[in-house]
Amino acid sequence: MDASPRNTGPYDALLLLSFGGPEKPEDVVPFLENVTRGRGIPRERLEEVGQHYFLFGGRSPINDQNRAFLAAVRADLADNGIDLPVYWGNRNWEPYLDDVVAQMKADGIKRVAVFVTSAYSSNSSCRQYRENLFAARELAGGDESGISFDKLRLYYNHPGFTEPVTDGILAALQELPADLRHDARIVFVTHSIPTAMNDASGPPDAGGGAYVAQHLDVARTIAARVAVETGIVHPHELAFCSRSGSPQIPWLEPDVNDRLEQLAADGVKAVVLCPVGFVSDHMEVVYDLDTEALATCERLGIAAARSATAGTDRRFVAAVRDLLLERAAVERGTDVARTAVGDLGPCWDRCAVGCCASQRESKPTLTGVGDPA
Repeated sequence: MDASPRNTGPYDALLLLSFGGPEKPEDVVPFLENVTRGRGIPRERLEEVGQHYFLFGGRSPINDQNRAFLAAVRADLADNGIDLPVYWGNRNWEPYLDDVVAQMKADGIKRVAVFVTSAYSSNSSCRQYRENLFAARELAGGDESGISFDKLRLYYNHPGFTEPVTDGILAALQELPADLRHDARIVFVTHSIPTAMNDASGPPDAGGGAYVAQHLDVARTIAARVAVETGIVHPHELAFCSRSGSPQIPWLEPDVNDRLEQLAADGVKAVVLCPVGFVSDHMEVVYDLDTEALATCERLGIAAARSATAGTDRRFVAAVRDLLLERAAVERGTDVARTAVGDLGPCWDRCAVGCCASQRESKPTLTGVGDPA
């Protein structure tokens, strides 16, 4: 058996799996129809939501960021002596996952490690990607396609993710006025989800709530590291953005803008907004934070800086390689050290039955315990 640290067997391909986004104005409403399919949302509402994209020329940043990340991952693998094809597919826009899996089949690919550009547990950030993998493989012929997939473990607490985020906060603190920097509050921000979705997130036997628990754990870890680097313990908290859906359905709160109002009323003069729930500067960051939240800060007289996401930081790119080699070793039956920071420890390789259960229709998945090979 090849014990080389570069051994990616049994995998003969890596898949970068992401959300996707529109690339021109005429893409915006069709893209939103893909995202919301089956929810009965009127086209007029989609056109209203689409205004966020039209502010940026009808183009989401996410696909360009994925292209840059894809190139960086390929270069990192090559620089480390790993010869493995890397594919890229999206859930909701071109290049569609269905087409990419069909291409893999045509290329003779048999076993694929999957890196998803979402770091946390929930139905929307994990399970739906597993459902999409099942559906795409079914279109390619199901078991007869000859392709199997393994989703790499969640990486919210991998130092390749947390270290760039920490450095982003340190840099953002330096952007604040010197006389306000010492007392600045760190507001970690992530995508809101329905409270019922959070309650069902994670393995069923763990009691739910994994989505929020993971964010709180990584926020504590990063805030503690900032304190070590600066010698200052900055108060920190978690807020949410990008709420959508029916107002009758409870979603995670507080909204970041509502929380900023409260902080201003409490006398807070400076904040760092850290988009810890996002791996790159896509629409929820450039609109919800850079446009809305920073405007709220300006109106309230709060000095504010938005910290950087992990993006194409070399450490985050290298984390993909680390997770790939770790999982390859596990699948070969080799003992391996799993890298993680914080209190929760490294996540599981295969999701449990019922993990991140849907509040709507239950759909078949891949890459979990008991799922098809």
